[in-house]
Amino acid sequence: MSKRHLFSSLEGLVPKALRGIVASNPRLNLDETNRVVFDPESPKSIVSIISGGGSGHEPAWSGYVGTNMLAAAVGGDVFASPSTKQILAAVEAVPSDKGTLLVITNYTGDCLHFGLAAEKTKAKGNPCRMLICGDDVSIGKQGSLVGRRGLAAQIGVLKVLGAAAAEGLSLGELFDLGTAVNSQIVSIAATLDHCHVPGRTEHGALDPDVVEIGTGPHNEPGYKKLSPAPSAEGLVKEMLRYCLDETDPVRGYVKFNPGDETVLLVSNFGGMSNLEMGGLVDELLQQLLADWNIEPVRVYAGSIETSLNAPAFSVSVINLSGVAATSPYSLDQIKGFFDLKTDTAWEAVAGSQRYRRPRADQLVQPPVEERKVIDEARDIKIDPVLLERMLRRACNDLIKSEPDLTRWDTIMGDGDCGLTLETGAKALLEAIDGPHKIAAKGSVIEVLTELEEILEGKMGGTLGGILGIFFVSMRTALQENLELAKTEGLVSLWSKALSHATHHLEQYTPAKVGDRTVMDTLIPFVEAMAATKSLEEGVAAAVAGSENTKKLKARLGRATYVGTGTDGKELPPDPGAWGAMVVIQGLLAAISE
Repeated sequence: MSKRHLFSSLEGLVPKALRGIVASNPRLNLDETNRVVFDPESPKSIVSIISGGGSGHEPAWSGYVGTNMLAAAVGGDVFASPSTKQILAAVEAVPSDKGTLLVITNYTGDCLHFGLAAEKTKAKGNPCRMLICGDDVSIGKQGSLVGRRGLAAQIGVLKVLGAAAAEGLSLGELFDLGTAVNSQIVSIAATLDHCHVPGRTEHGALDPDVVEIGTGPHNEPGYKKLSPAPSAEGLVKEMLRYCLDETDPVRGYVKFNPGDETVLLVSNFGGMSNLEMGGLVDELLQQLLADWNIEPVRVYAGSIETSLNAPAFSVSVINLSGVAATSPYSLDQIKGFFDLKTDTAWEAVAGSQRYRRPRADQLVQPPVEERKVIDEARDIKIDPVLLERMLRRACNDLIKSEPDLTRWDTIMGDGDCGLTLETGAKALLEAIDGPHKIAAKGSVIEVLTELEEILEGKMGGTLGGILGIFFVSMRTALQENLELAKTEGLVSLWSKALSHATHHLEQYTPAKVGDRTVMDTLIPFVEAMAATKSLEEGVAAAVAGSENTKKLKARLGRATYVGTGTDGKELPPDPGAWGAMVVIQGLLAAISE
């Protein structure tokens, strides 16, 4: 993992971060000396819920201060418990006539300092209790003196307690409810690598082929290293087995009965992309239903409790039915506690889930479109064997060139060109081999119609759009000028159609020869075909045009942001232009075989 950070040192960073956090909610106050974020409007008539811990887990815990959640949060140094004095300052900042509940995760420093703060608060005659949350199943029952450590599901406990406190529950009732919720949670984390702390020169790291399971949120080593690293599906399967296998004598903490209503809570440790988090949630839901017959009624996913920039995540399953069975509150009341709106960071993962629909109802399949019928009178037929050979050669050559195209586009653009073209080539090969066998009749119009479907449905990006317009225009021109084939031959018909497609494309893109785009291949190819009526000459012009892009500075597209070409060094070719050349060259090579 990269050791680079915006801030080169931790000095002054925690208070600076807290100032930034409260800026997004002007109603909150910050006691910067004690690193306490608190709600000055927290009612004295309800129990004050306070949490906290080491910094580096943001938005935990300062991000959860606000209406219907925390009255105050206190932050220590990075990955270090706040001091007793800081915690007492938080208690004093949000006085309550009904008492204070300190809710923490099960780490030694937090237990000691929050525990001492609770004792001192009680010594002053103010009711105060401390609830210690632990949910990590990787800490087994056997041989552990400290119990389960806390992961991100503690934020779910805080959400329930904040909502219940707003409804007027007493200090004792809240403590019992929090205990009931915590007892029905199973969690485990996995990491692709350890996080890095700003200013530190050394940090732990995992080998590229290793995934660690059972890790903690402070760079602690995991319970187990998996090597070689499993697939995403395999990792999820392993994590759910640790959480849900009730027959495991070491980790079977919670019983799940058929029909139990559950919550799935997935926390990004800070270094996972939102794209992969979405895929992770989907995989979890699929396996929960298929392997464990569990379909959560609430799903919360995002940066809930982080670990700086760690490429890691935790998975938690909360048995709401189990909470209802061990507390005086109904299932609907408990779900209502989760659903009660706040003005905190919780809302970033909460969404609107009160009226949650079955997952199958959400995943809508579009209607199946009927295949377009080709008008035989407006078709162009060639030898089916030759047509299939041409298409296969062009597609296979394009697929072989993907690594180079991707590498060049990564240097000059956004890196998607090679994969986009490969996707189109593979889709066309599937259409050739599939049930419709689009080349079997020798129908050029059927092939072009299929290409249009592929470009419109499977190939995004600028290149997909350009080629889509080009092929639609070319097919239209071919069908409107069929008589030309009878009077001047097929080459003249193709030349006219290609010229029409190029001119039509000019309405949608300003790209010309010299702009370092796919047009540096298409335009020379089309112009040579028009001038010579020779496919060989057209291909030679396409090759020369694509080669020339090595000497050009981009004037359109994302590559314009790259400062290149001024040091006299030859650039890689434009990947779009090169990909088009590969296809054109492959078509000619197949004809010549």
